[in-house]
Amino acid sequence: MGDDSEWLKLPVDQKCEHKLWKARLSGYEEALKIFQKIKDEKSPEWSKFLGLIKKFVTDSNAVVQLKGLEAALVYVENAHVAGKTTGEVVSGVVSKVFNQPKAKAKELGIEICLMYIEIEKGEAVQEELLKGLDNKNPKIIVACIETLRKALSEFGSKIILLKPIIKVLPKLFESREKAVRDEAKLIAVEIYRWIRDALRPPLQNINSVQLKELEEEWVKLPTSAPRPTRFLRSQQELEAKLEQQQSAGGDAEGGGDDGDEVPQIDAYELLEAVEILSKLPKDFYDKIEAKKWQERKEALESVEVLVKNPKLEAGDYADLVKALKKVVGKDTNVMLVALAAKCLTGLAVGLRKKFGQYAGHVVPTILEKFKEKKPQVVQALQEAIDAIFLTTTLQNISEDVLAVMDNKNPTIKQQTSLFIARSFRHCTASTLPKSLLKPFCAALLKHINDSAPEVRDAAFEALGTALKVVGEKAVNPFLADVDKLKLDKIKECSEKVELIHGKKAGLAADKKEFKPLPGRTAASGAAGDKDTKDISAPKPGPLKKAPAAKAGGPPKKGKPAAPGGAGNTGTKNKKGLETKEIVEPELSIEVCEEKASAVLPPTCIQLLDSGNWKERLACMEEFQKAVELMDRTEMPCQALVRMLAKKPGWKETNFQVMQMKLHIVALIAQKGNFSKTSAQVVLDGLVDKIGDVKCGNNAKEAMTAIAEACMLPWTAEQVVSMAFSQKNPKNQSETLNWLSNAIKEFGFSGLNVKAFISNVKTALAATNPAVRTAAITLLGVMYLYVGPSLRMFFEDEKPALLSQIDAEFEKMQGQSPPAPTRGISKHSTSGTDEGEDGDEPDDGSNDVVDLLPRTEISDKITSELVSKIGDKNWKIRKEGLDEVAGIINEAKFIQPNIGELPTALKGRLNDSNKILVQQTLNILQQLAVAMGPNIKQHVKNLGIPIITVLGDSKNNVRAAALATVNAWAEQTGMKEWLEGEDLSEELKKENPFLRQELLGWLAEKLPTLRSTPTDLILCVPHLYSCLEDRNGDVRKKAQDALPFFMMHLGYEKMAKATGKLKPTSKDQVLAMLEKAKANMPAKPAPPTKATSKPMGGSAPAKFQPASAPAEDSISSSTEPKPDPKKAKAPGLSSKAKSAQGKKVPSKTSLKEDEDKSGPIFIVVPNGKEQRMKDEKGLKVLKWNFTTPRDEYIEQLKTQMSSCVAKWLQDEMFHSDFQHHNKALAVMVDHLESEKEGVIGCLDLILKWLTLRFFDTNTSVLMKALEYLKLLFTLLSEEEYHLTENEASSFIPYLVVKVGEPKDVIRKDVRAILNRMCLVYPASKMFPFIMEGTKSKNSKQRAECLEELGCLVESYGMNVCQPTPGKALKEIAVHIGDRDNAVRNAALNTIVTVYNVHGDQVFKLIGNLSEKDMSMLEERIKRSAKRPSAAPIKQVEEKPQRAQNISSNANMLRKGPAEDMSSKLNQARSMSGHPEAAQMVRREFQLDLDEIENDNGTVRCEMPELVQHKLDDIFEPVLIPEPKIRAVSPHFDDMHSNTASTINFIISQVASGDINTSIQALTQLFQIESLAREASTGVLKDLMHGLITLMLDSRIEDLEEGQQVIRSVNLLVVKVLEKSDQTNILSALLVLLQDSLLATASSPKFSELVMKCLWRMVRLLPDTINSINLDRILLDIHIFMKVFPKEKLKQCKSEFPIRTLKTLLHTLCKLKGPKILDHLTMIDNKNESELEAHLCRMMKHSMDQTGSKSDKETEKGASRIDEKSSKAKVNDFLAEIFKKIGSKENTKEGLAELYEYKKKYSDADIEPFLKNSSQFFQSYVERGLRVIEMEREGKGRISTSTGISPQMEVTCVPTPTSTVSSIGNTNGEEVGPSVYLERLKILRQRCGLDNTKQDDRPPLTSLLSKPAVPTVASSTDMLHSKLSQLRESREQHQHSDLDSNQTHSSGTVTSSSSTANIDDLKKRLERIKSSRK
Repeated sequence: MGDDSEWLKLPVDQKCEHKLWKARLSGYEEALKIFQKIKDEKSPEWSKFLGLIKKFVTDSNAVVQLKGLEAALVYVENAHVAGKTTGEVVSGVVSKVFNQPKAKAKELGIEICLMYIEIEKGEAVQEELLKGLDNKNPKIIVACIETLRKALSEFGSKIILLKPIIKVLPKLFESREKAVRDEAKLIAVEIYRWIRDALRPPLQNINSVQLKELEEEWVKLPTSAPRPTRFLRSQQELEAKLEQQQSAGGDAEGGGDDGDEVPQIDAYELLEAVEILSKLPKDFYDKIEAKKWQERKEALESVEVLVKNPKLEAGDYADLVKALKKVVGKDTNVMLVALAAKCLTGLAVGLRKKFGQYAGHVVPTILEKFKEKKPQVVQALQEAIDAIFLTTTLQNISEDVLAVMDNKNPTIKQQTSLFIARSFRHCTASTLPKSLLKPFCAALLKHINDSAPEVRDAAFEALGTALKVVGEKAVNPFLADVDKLKLDKIKECSEKVELIHGKKAGLAADKKEFKPLPGRTAASGAAGDKDTKDISAPKPGPLKKAPAAKAGGPPKKGKPAAPGGAGNTGTKNKKGLETKEIVEPELSIEVCEEKASAVLPPTCIQLLDSGNWKERLACMEEFQKAVELMDRTEMPCQALVRMLAKKPGWKETNFQVMQMKLHIVALIAQKGNFSKTSAQVVLDGLVDKIGDVKCGNNAKEAMTAIAEACMLPWTAEQVVSMAFSQKNPKNQSETLNWLSNAIKEFGFSGLNVKAFISNVKTALAATNPAVRTAAITLLGVMYLYVGPSLRMFFEDEKPALLSQIDAEFEKMQGQSPPAPTRGISKHSTSGTDEGEDGDEPDDGSNDVVDLLPRTEISDKITSELVSKIGDKNWKIRKEGLDEVAGIINEAKFIQPNIGELPTALKGRLNDSNKILVQQTLNILQQLAVAMGPNIKQHVKNLGIPIITVLGDSKNNVRAAALATVNAWAEQTGMKEWLEGEDLSEELKKENPFLRQELLGWLAEKLPTLRSTPTDLILCVPHLYSCLEDRNGDVRKKAQDALPFFMMHLGYEKMAKATGKLKPTSKDQVLAMLEKAKANMPAKPAPPTKATSKPMGGSAPAKFQPASAPAEDSISSSTEPKPDPKKAKAPGLSSKAKSAQGKKVPSKTSLKEDEDKSGPIFIVVPNGKEQRMKDEKGLKVLKWNFTTPRDEYIEQLKTQMSSCVAKWLQDEMFHSDFQHHNKALAVMVDHLESEKEGVIGCLDLILKWLTLRFFDTNTSVLMKALEYLKLLFTLLSEEEYHLTENEASSFIPYLVVKVGEPKDVIRKDVRAILNRMCLVYPASKMFPFIMEGTKSKNSKQRAECLEELGCLVESYGMNVCQPTPGKALKEIAVHIGDRDNAVRNAALNTIVTVYNVHGDQVFKLIGNLSEKDMSMLEERIKRSAKRPSAAPIKQVEEKPQRAQNISSNANMLRKGPAEDMSSKLNQARSMSGHPEAAQMVRREFQLDLDEIENDNGTVRCEMPELVQHKLDDIFEPVLIPEPKIRAVSPHFDDMHSNTASTINFIISQVASGDINTSIQALTQLFQIESLAREASTGVLKDLMHGLITLMLDSRIEDLEEGQQVIRSVNLLVVKVLEKSDQTNILSALLVLLQDSLLATASSPKFSELVMKCLWRMVRLLPDTINSINLDRILLDIHIFMKVFPKEKLKQCKSEFPIRTLKTLLHTLCKLKGPKILDHLTMIDNKNESELEAHLCRMMKHSMDQTGSKSDKETEKGASRIDEKSSKAKVNDFLAEIFKKIGSKENTKEGLAELYEYKKKYSDADIEPFLKNSSQFFQSYVERGLRVIEMEREGKGRISTSTGISPQMEVTCVPTPTSTVSSIGNTNGEEVGPSVYLERLKILRQRCGLDNTKQDDRPPLTSLLSKPAVPTVASSTDMLHSKLSQLRESREQHQHSDLDSNQTHSSGTVTSSSSTANIDDLKKRLERIKSSRK
């Protein structure tokens, strides 16, 4: 036994693990004793046994196991840590204890399980027990069921979840083991005890015998509600309370509490959802369309079987619903209609809320189908529509129901009314608001007057139900016109009605008898409000009394609505109601006289139409006295007003009488029961007088009085239509002015916007400005009420008007409409008034939205369009979407019925093509605006899919989706989104994007809501999983949203929901909940009117305590949900609290005052140092966040607790901003007195202030900044230096505030930053501010950049950290910013640096884009020459100058100089060419003679431009005086080829100052290497610009005009000399060609271009070798192609042809025969005469030199042949001309010449013609033409060369142009006879002989022939601008130029022929126009 004794020595825990059973037994016994001794549940002893407890229960030895179980039970009962062992111990019990034969073991096992449940581990235990049910051993199964049963019986259904048990019950009933079946039966009975009939559906499919047995057992159960007998630890106190109550025999609150909870379980919740869509027959959709009804029936039956499943899984049922809807609506077989209706019922019941999205489609169809008479069909349809109603809300289907109410069919009307009545029963006062009740009551009131009795009865029933639901007070306003009989009938119906209250079906039965119920349930039954808690009157009392007592209480909150409740108010309280609709028959004048004479003195009536005005006036005075003394009931209003209208009536000429008359009308309307009939008698007269200077005001007063009596909407409509039916504009404008005021006084409700809008449009079109102004003012007032949607009606107005309207709207923005001071509310008592007001704003907005005319677009949503949207090809899908967008755009406002569109769009939301997704989102956004609040009904089927898009991986798609969701929510409110499971289903998806976006959205929206649907709780489990998501952003968003969920659900519900989490998660989440609880915002208060009465104490005292709790739940922010039990007593104190600390009960306030006397900051030695150490050592969080999270706030709180007075800390961390303001005020007061304390806590104070920066309240922010200014002033006086820690946790947040939109705040922040530099080094501030420049907020970027500039200015370059270079590079990045202010700030900052640091800036900045650099250089240059004063003087000096500036210049000069130049620079530097010089002003136009004499030979120096002040020209821009210095510093760097220097000069070229510009260009062209870079295009534009400038006539107006011209001249010379010679020659040729082609171009321009060319020719000998001759010859070729020789000869001047010849001649001379080798770039040499011309020249020069083609021999035989053939040509041609000359052979000669010309198109026959007479020449020409006509066939043209202008004019087709060239080659002038000859031909061709028009080719084809090569440059664009500039100068030339011809016509020398040519031109024009 040695080993026996060994184990005795072991400690207990080791004994328990010993392999000997005895040792273990002993160990267990000892452990049991120890357990019983430990008193402290948290003792460390317990932890020793943590790992052993499982062994206690699973011991292999049965005896030992028993002891182990006993010990384990005690452990679980007493140990704090026992919960951790739940899983393993319970699974041990299940597997190793429940199978033991000993009953004791099983009992202990069950006890242990129940004990775990008691210590709050119910879910884990239940999980293990349910696992046990799958065990093969029936003993274990039985024991598990028994344990579950006992647990349920003791703890109740709240703790033990029934759903999972019920799920396995059917399986247990099928077990082979009888014991299992019996146990299953017992547990089924126990479950039934708790949930009653909810258990039936899940068990409907078990064996019928078993079911019968169960039924028998169920019947035996007592009917009283079961109560739990055992409680969780946390509920133990409740248990004690329950016992007390039972002993007292009471059955009050506690019992009620639990009793309430019992019937909560819904059978539906216990069911498993079944998926049926996949089980539909494959051919279902075909069958349902089949022609045979039997097949359709089969299809429907298959669906009917499936939908019998009581709970269906969510899915896309759209197609199925569509098919069933079609059967219901269209099928002719009524049996099938009924069957389809049943299927719909099944779907609605099985899907519940998930069916809601289809409700809108089906409801109208079902309602329409009620026309069927067959009872079974009607019944099926009723069931269907009732089931569907429960899946949606009345609001969502109201449109459809109301639409059917107007149907002619009485059965449809009857059934719809009955449906409405049934629907109302499900509603409560809160779900049936006024806005919904109003349209329904209006429709039902029509039905109570229907001819069919069944329709009337149904309507009575519906109205009665409404009355019962919301109470008389709410319904009475709508029943004002109903007579007594009908009203009684409605009340009678109302008493019969039984309501089915939303949640508590149990109460419905008691409703009818009004039994006294406990106050709480009664109230909740009646009001169905979420705030019923607040009305918990402890004493039971009859329900009727509740509302009466509450009549004056706060409206909207817990407003009970029992019938008769508002009896005391009833209709009496609204006299207005009676007066407002007085229906009065029209009386004859006799009756009126009779009635009037009864109340008026007789003299009065006699003198009414007296001829003497004094008598009439006296009569009016008597009339007025009589009216003033009359009693309301006796006053015959109509009679009196008819008397007033009696002759002279409104035509009264004496204004005093008239004024009295109008005053009396007002009196009658105020004092009598004034009807619309009476109003109609007078209104016309009033409108007629409203514009009268003397009587207008009286007329307005009378109108206002009538509006008060007859309601404004009616009066306004009458008045406006009368005003616009007459012509007087004064009346119209005054009427509109009256209406504007009236709307402000009466409010907007009920006004017909549509009618006004048409009148306003008429007014806007009026010629009289007063009418227009009045209309615009009226629109402004309407805008206050209608909002931005009003503008849509006026979008088609003229822009000028629209801008006025917009300006008016802008004035109104941000204003709220004034409270109505007149109208109905004036008559009503205060009780009703409040009730009205509470709902009023609601009504107003809805009305306005309803008034907008909405278009029906469902007919445009065709099936083709829908199929397009769903097409496979994305392009077709896009087309479809474009069409939809177009339809919505066109309609502006649409009706909610949009056919199949929702399903189509929903499909596109998950399109693979993201562009289409975005487009769909845009359409949905449009849709929301277009449909307005009616979009509500689409939230489920379209809104929720948008939320799914929030999970998209692309940022822009998510952003679009979020914008769309917000646009929808704006229209719908949040209720629709939060109802049902859809939102929680979305949150369930584990998509991080979706989760963070959705939570962010909820966090934004929830705080604004006053109440939320209960379904919000469904989101909580998913919110908790988000709190532990892997993604940090999701976690953060979830934490942010937590307080807002709690604000609506309360801490208790949220904490309870953590029960299902894992233990570790639960603790974390609970900790977060605690934090959230502290930060939980108060719910937004209801409209202030509601609470103002009780607060002010003006309400009767007895109501106050009643109203206090209601308020408390809103405004007391410390404990957001007042405990219902406590709320009874401290009604007053909570009330005082709600008045925001204005009046605190006296006792506490004394105490607080004592507390506040001490210092507010306690100096803790080394406190700050310690905190810094903690932060460095990462013991606490580093103060670094984008928005402050709760943990930061908590940390700051704890850190402050030691060194800030408690009361101040409470103020500082209060959730209400006013307390923060108080705290700041206190801190300001104590600043001077507690310097040490402030400095000691400075880090904490600054941290707290950073939190204030994140508040949205401006007043706090302003106060905080005020404090900071004082604080930093103090710190600098104390010479304190901020620590790194203080700076880094404060400055970044201060910098963020620099971007505030409010100016004041920005200024304050800048001031603080400046002061900070005194306590913290500027160089260290620099990086913080630099960080601020990276913000997304452009204001912040701009301000930070400016601040950086200030720092550099004040502290020099050394502040730039880390290095000046890096800092400047970062600043320079912002020069390219999108925002103008940022760009300017960046430029200014760098200019500041430049001023401090000089040119080195450019090196530091490094490479900038060309555009940025030019902007910078421009800015630097301007900063250098800013004038000190002068601007104003200049403006005065030459005001007229402004008018001369062209539109172009004006446009450029709009803003301040700074902006303009930077914009200009941008515009210019974009193109990057120095061509910008072209934009030089039009003021500089030149003196041509000067230039002509100049001839380009001037060799003068660059003029000094410094002395010349050109400021006057630029007067609007105020550009400062130019100094050359701005350019020159960089001049030396030029040669180092620094990019930035060139950039700088180029930016100067773009300067608005002409001197600077010219100078910069000259500099560019002084350096050959630079000048050569200019391309042809650039040079062409530059030359174009310079020449245009020289020709600008306005330069002559300038004093220094000549000086400018000389400068430009010199510049031109420089450009010609220094540019690349090929490029400049090429540019000039192109320019010449363009100028000759352009009709608008001035001849002087061409002349100057040619002078430049001559200059170039002069330079050719030096430059010939550097020229690319091939390119020049190509340009000449193109030129000659466009301008053949004879066309050139026609030019007004002979210069062009001479210039060309000179150029070619010089080239030939310099190059010799080699020049012919340079034609390589020309493709078709025959297109121009170039080659022939060169050959001729070569030949000529060779003749001279005598060297007959020696050099050519090298060129090869072909060239020689060519030459020799050319030599023979002359003989051959001479032969031909001989033939033509002889009479016999003329024809032959001409034919030969024609053939020859055809063969050698470039042959030169000019020499032969030159010496002949004019007649001979024209003869040859005519002859050739005739031959051509014959040969080529009529009207054909074959050109191998261009056509000369005269050819075009004469419309003669010719293969050549040489024949017709006239004038000799030397360019000599030809006599007038030549032109006369030609004129004959022209006249003959142009219609004087009657040749058929077809014979001639159309002019256009001729004109289009000359092919003009395009030169790629910007000139073309500038042409249009230049032509505008020239218009003023060249008006006179237009008459000479044929603008339709592209080339200018030849000049006519003889005056006699001028007239003829003019005549000819006119005819030509006629021909052209007829051809067009």
